[in-house]
Amino acid sequence: MHLPRPTTPRLEPIPKVAERAREAMESSFANAVNVIATIAHSRPISKAFGEYAMAILYRGDLSRRDVEIAVLRMGWNCQSVYEFGQHTLIAQAEGMTDEEIYLVTRPIPEGNWTPAEAALLQVVDDLYSDDCVPDATWDEAVSHFSEAEMVHLIAASGCYRMVSGLLNSTGVERDEGVPGWPTASSVSG
Repeated sequence: MHLPRPTTPRLEPIPKVAERAREAMESSFANAVNVIATIAHSRPISKAFGEYAMAILYRGDLSRRDVEIAVLRMGWNCQSVYEFGQHTLIAQAEGMTDEEIYLVTRPIPEGNWTPAEAALLQVVDDLYSDDCVPDATWDEAVSHFSEAEMVHLIAASGCYRMVSGLLNSTGVERDEGVPGWPTASSVSG
């Protein structure tokens, strides 16, 4: 069960930071102005988070596709529409289809996932539900992922669970052009 999410920002994005972020993202497919300008209320957290998120997203051991599957699943589990929408754009840029993105929101057996992807999704679900990967899930996951990839998967899941909580709690609004939740009709027609 999820509690209602704020419908308006509890912390307004800092205008000067928002303007700089907007200029920096002019040529990017992503538009993360509101989250950047909201996290900027705490400079040390903003700086550290930016570095950590870049390591998770672009410098880790998992494939970019696997990272995006994990982030989307955690965003869905936490019901963070901002996170899910932002990472929908990134996942699309990484080649994920609208159908695959939609299937991230469905029970694992409904998707046409590879065994490795199904194991990845189960790791994320277990971390979300109990903050621990049980033996059976671990054993399946390590048959597909290296030790370094497992650390990356767990760190990515934890990082984006924290981000979901921050986004949900502060009421960060989706930026222009950032999609919301996918629907079955959005992939069938």
